[in-house]
Amino acid sequence: MSPAEHHVGMVIGIVGAGAMGSGIAQLALESGDEVVLHDVDEAALEHAADRIRDGLARRAARLDLDPDSIDDWVDGRLVRLRHATTLAQVGDEADVVIEAALESLELKQTIFRALDAASSPSTILATNTSALSIAAIAEPTARPQRVLGLHFFNPAPVMRLVEVVAGPATAGAVVDQATALVESWGRTAVRSADRPGFIVNRVNRPFTIEALRMLEQEAATVEQIDEALRDAGFPLGPFELMDLTGLDVTYAAANGIWDGLGRPDRLRPSPIQAELVDAGRLGRKTGEGFYRYVDGRRAAVADRFAATSTGLAPSQIAARVLSAVDAEAHRAVDEGVAAAHDVDIALRLGAAHPQGPFEREAAG
Repeated sequence: MSPAEHHVGMVIGIVGAGAMGSGIAQLALESGDEVVLHDVDEAALEHAADRIRDGLARRAARLDLDPDSIDDWVDGRLVRLRHATTLAQVGDEADVVIEAALESLELKQTIFRALDAASSPSTILATNTSALSIAAIAEPTARPQRVLGLHFFNPAPVMRLVEVVAGPATAGAVVDQATALVESWGRTAVRSADRPGFIVNRVNRPFTIEALRMLEQEAATVEQIDEALRDAGFPLGPFELMDLTGLDVTYAAANGIWDGLGRPDRLRPSPIQAELVDAGRLGRKTGEGFYRYVDGRRAAVADRFAATSTGLAPSQIAARVLSAVDAEAHRAVDEGVAAAHDVDIALRLGAAHPQGPFEREAAG
């Protein structure tokens, strides 16, 4: 398979039938590929089929189709979806396998060991991990040159970015082929080295960490900081974003990247995050984080963070947070994580930045 080849009609194996696996399967089916979906949980497979049908129906409704032909469009794609009872079946049948299982290195190594044994040498084996080392996932395989990361963002049918992550042993041709595949699905691919956090989760980490530093120092309030970043063009401020994502998720990601990079002080997770996680105040899903929520809607800032506004101007708040992001972007490029152009694309498409760090710099 050369990068220039049209990919329609390939067999795509998906391991893991949760939200990410279902979303990736939908993308493949939309583009005319076949999908072999595997999960150890039979109920998850049935739920995935319903989720994929609903996703395809929403997609069809946005296309310029005759209303009478929408069901045929959906059915014509669903007929290419089948279930596999074993990993060996996935490896045997698929041209490309994308693993979207839980973020456990031990689990992923078990999956890749089985896929490696069952598949032909030309089969590409990809992981959708957002945090784990590609080299470590590939370690138990006999052919680590055909293993790489394809990090889709959630929800995969909506988010256009895919980080294509080459491990130290990944063959260049495999990176090219995988890039061509995700681009044939209408995604925008950026290339990353196998470093903690890849591009988005690494470079965007100061968006929340620096905001937390300001809060620790009482330089500005939760509401001031969120409003300042919204005024700067972001759809959500840092605290709104953490509440939406879940404090447990963002704290785990912050710790993983901090540990992976050798615990640099600039990215040290905040004790405020730890305090909230320990208290079970995880954000929107528990009814309280930095804000309080009623019936899923934001009601007010949490009592813990009620404070009088400081005299810091919104432009000064935004400048401090974005300066920290920009500095991390330069470090990542200097370390060879990614090219500046790919960093800009990744931050715009993966983290909703109005401009990438280097675009901001060029604009003065």
